Amino acid sequence: MEHHFILRVISKMLIPPIMLYALYVQFHGDFGPGGGFQAGVIFAVAFILYAIVFGVETLTLVCPPAVLRAGMALGVLLYAGTGVYSLLRGYNYLDYAALAEPGHAEHGQHLGILLVEGGVGLTVASAMIAIFVAFASRSPDIKDTDW
Repeated sequence: MEHHFILRVISKMLIPPIMLYALYVQFHGDFGPGGGFQAGVIFAVAFILYAIVFGVETLTLVCPPAVLRAGMALGVLLYAGTGVYSLLRGYNYLDYAALAEPGHAEHGQHLGILLVEGGVGLTVASAMIAIFVAFASRSPDIKDTDW
């Protein structure tokens, strides 16, 4: 891979704001457009940009496949676990009132949305990065990874 100094410097300047914007979309999803899926894709874009500029092998050092698999599983567990918790408390699946003290259902709504959207964001970001690495590692000029 050729070394493009300007591209590397600019990408190092762009990656932190991309991640910050992903967090904004994640946490603003409670009150407006956005949420876990959009934030997960934006967050994955930062890692994919890093891989495009610095190489997929470097990305797998920064974010190993085991971390991506754990992120996908943890995100699904967080989403489903929120629903199972509400079932165990005697509420409907994903009834966020189960997460709050009696009489404070709005607190449960905020916490429930935060947990579910966090799980979706983590799963989507991990899956998008894993899909990119899986396809990019099939290139003949990239060494085999442990996928």
